[in-house]
Parts: sequence; C-alpha cells; structure tokens
Amino acid sequence: ALVLPHIETADLRNIDWVELKEKKQYKGVVFDKDHTLTLPYDMKLHPFAKESLEQCISVFGKDNVVLYSNSAGLRQFDPDGHHAMVLEHALGIAVFRHTDKKPHVSASTVKELEDYFGCDTGNLIMVGDRYMTDIVFGNRLGMLTIRPMPFPEVEGSKHREPMTVRLSRRMEEILVRRC
Repeated sequence: ALVLPHIETADLRNIDWVELKEKKQYKGVVFDKDHTLTLPYDMKLHPFAKESLEQCISVFGKDNVVLYSNSAGLRQFDPDGHHAMVLEHALGIAVFRHTDKKPHVSASTVKELEDYFGCDTGNLIMVGDRYMTDIVFGNRLGMLTIRPMPFPEVEGSKHREPMTVRLSRRMEEILVRRC
C-alpha cells in the first residue's frame, strides 16, 4: 500500500488545487523536482508544470509550497545550501532544507516539516513521479500523495535520466501494476 498514490494523473494540469485546499483542508504542498517540475538536470520548469505550479502557489501561498529534493537542500549533499539557493532562484519556490533522503522518514523529518508548515504532516500533499521514493515518503508521513506521469524524454537530450534510474522506474511500475 505504501507504493500506491492516492491520485495518479497524466500531468499536474489535471490537479484542482482549490478543491484540495478549500474542500479537503490541506495546508501545504511538497514537490519532487525531476519529472515532476522539471526534466532531469534542468533548472527550468517544464511547460506541463509551470501553469499548475503557479496555480498551486496562488491557492496555498508561496510559503506553503516547497521542493523536497534528494540532492538540493539535503544537508548530506548540500551542507551550505548553495545548490538549494540556486534552484530556488531558478524555479521560484523554496527548497526545503532537510536531513533525510526520500523515502526515509525519521522523527527529525516529521519535526522539520511540521515546524516549517505549522501543521501535522497529514495535512500536507506530496507530489512526485517515483513510487519508491516520493510516494512511499508521502504515504509514510500520512500525506495525500499525487503521482503525475514522468515527462517524456527525448533520445540524446542532456536532460535524460541515467540508465540505472530508468531501470528502477520500470521495476517500480511493474511492482505497482502487481499491487
């Protein structure tokens, strides 16, 4: 059950942020980066994500929408927060500073998120394309989990995932279909 998202969608443009905030009472949104907001290794919003992110920010407020990355903002790989600051400038949203890599959840993860948002993690939404990282992470924290389909990649593009990630993604999809 941890790998199954509450909502799966072709892309973020199908998400009704107003309904999620006003009718469902969610307080904040946590986004993954690659294949959720950008192509891998890209520093600009994907056209499928740009409009939806703007709507999300207008509904939840800029302070209640963050990016939770397994690189930028992760103290292990970005101890001075430099990469997080560059990404914040490029994407226009805060990059959450944290100690745990998704899908790991510790007491410090819960405290950091609850302190930042001022609410229980069960009042938050996790949006990400990877079942075994983003969705498991959000489900373990009691968040509403939303999985948009990964963006199509172009052969030979500099914004392609490494082969290991593509293989992992295929294995995740097989596992989820069996669930």
